[in-house]
Amino acid sequence: MLAAHALVDGHDSPALRELAGLPRRSDASEIRELYVQAMHELGVPLPDEETAGRRLLVGLAGGLVHAELSPKGVVDRLSRALAARTPEETRFLSVAAQYSEWMGADEVLGWENDLRAAAHSLTASTDLGSEAVG
Repeated sequence: MLAAHALVDGHDSPALRELAGLPRRSDASEIRELYVQAMHELGVPLPDEETAGRRLLVGLAGGLVHAELSPKGVVDRLSRALAARTPEETRFLSVAAQYSEWMGADEVLGWENDLRAAAHSLTASTDLGSEAVG
């Protein structure tokens, strides 16, 4: 959907058009290849892997802070390969990792509150941007 929105916003390239037309459940490697190609065609530099991971963390925190993502939605989008560089990033990842589907209702409520607090702290402490990741 992001590719389709980019086209609507006036950005255009062959790879972006192809990316916008892919079905939702397309192969992840195909999506990544087209994404990288589209960014190259549009002259948009891609961040290094560490910066991209940190931006993902901030985007997820921002999505939670702005109620665009649920706490469980944040956990579902986190990659185990992400590394934290700041205490706020470490706290956010640490709290997110505490989620378990076996938690009781009271535990889930406490965990959600802790994750929201960590998200607020992270978004307030960074200059990486806080656009939600959908």
